Amino acid sequence: MDFKEHWDLDTALKVVQNKTVDSKLWAEAVEWLLLYGPPEIVSILLQASGHATEQTFPELEAASYTSDGTPVYDVARLAKTLGMSEEEVKRIIKAKESASKMTHFIYDGSSETVH
Repeated sequence: MDFKEHWDLDTALKVVQNKTVDSKLWAEAVEWLLLYGPPEIVSILLQASGHATEQTFPELEAASYTSDGTPVYDVARLAKTLGMSEEEVKRIIKAKESASKMTHFIYDGSSETVH
């Protein structure tokens, strides 16, 4: 079953609002909402995510931005900030892209993005 079909809006919203839900399940619901939720919910979640990223990782700055304002992060800086190897970061991104069938824009030190 495709990731999109694992959730629906009502279920994802109930999980996100549940104060005792498992963090992994909560993160999956948020990811689903970011990918497939209504624009107003996506906007709220992106604002919250940006704020949380700034507060948790103040040293992590976007390398650039897409035309719609989505931050593009440098793989090397992201790996260093998270205490991971660049290969591990790329592997996680590729797995997320495969599951969601969407591209995540990450700068890899050249003019290309990681797909």
